[in-house]
Amino acid sequence: MAGEQVREAVRAAGLLAQDRPVVAMLSGGRDSVCLLDVSVALCEPGDVSALHVNYGLRAESDADERHCVTLCERLGVELEVVREQPLAGAAGNLQAWAREVRYDAAAALAEQKDALIATGHTASDQVETILYRLAASPGRRALQGMVASEGRLIRPLLALTREQTTAYCEARGLGWREDQSNDSERYARARVRHGLLPALRAVHPAAEANVLRTALLLREETDLLEALVDEELSGADAVPIARLQAMPAALARLVVVRLAEDATGGYVPQAGDRVEEILALHRRGGRAELHVGGQAAAVIEGGILGMKLLPPRDGRPRPGESGLPPACD
Repeated sequence: MAGEQVREAVRAAGLLAQDRPVVAMLSGGRDSVCLLDVSVALCEPGDVSALHVNYGLRAESDADERHCVTLCERLGVELEVVREQPLAGAAGNLQAWAREVRYDAAAALAEQKDALIATGHTASDQVETILYRLAASPGRRALQGMVASEGRLIRPLLALTREQTTAYCEARGLGWREDQSNDSERYARARVRHGLLPALRAVHPAAEANVLRTALLLREETDLLEALVDEELSGADAVPIARLQAMPAALARLVVVRLAEDATGGYVPQAGDRVEEILALHRRGGRAELHVGGQAAAVIEGGILGMKLLPPRDGRPRPGESGLPPACD
């Protein structure tokens, strides 16, 4: 796909064809470099800015930052650089920490500029995300992958493959930085990319296209299922237990998940597994509460099921408080 075809594919998606500034998240890798160049080409002059986060975790981090500075000077783009390092001795998932840092920084900058936030996620990332979630996260929604637009967040390259963004950068003479840590087998995504995907291609050469097609079909079918839940709840934030008990099991799961997610503003797919426990608590009589996952608690009282938000355990902001959906990609 030639450079102009890439731009037309992004233009056709309509995500950048809006009269609104855009903050492009720029790591310096090929996908984010492609994103920034395409954004400059498709948006109004001065409407595109970039954000680079230097975590200082690799010997090449400062060189990555300098590359982003040079690129933005070449393209005439304002760049904001955030430098933040994890606390010494801090435990936990380093990738999750880095993701939280960059999305929080992007949300703050976008709020300041009343801008959209654009990421360089591609169709290749989409396939890897879906396969990872298939292994790690139960539920239909997990297999739908990333959506092109949610709140301020847009993913203009989601219809392009990593090979296409590479070809675009080469055709435009745009250099990029390689982060070798992305290929480390320590990380689940790298194991999916270098182990699972080649195995699937060996089973069928169209494996990746079939994964993407399945995700699209699931998203379309989800619209129908969500309409059924809307009809059952009719805008209410609670449901009679007797009504829940009379529903088909699949619909009851969906209703409980919706109530939990409406109460918390987060992703609580595991709540659907607690329907039988909820019904058992109701049969015991009286008021009862049950933690159903995430920060959601079911409240059973007077024959009615409702949900409430539990306080965070570690004092961190709840999903959605930054103005972005919970980042899981």
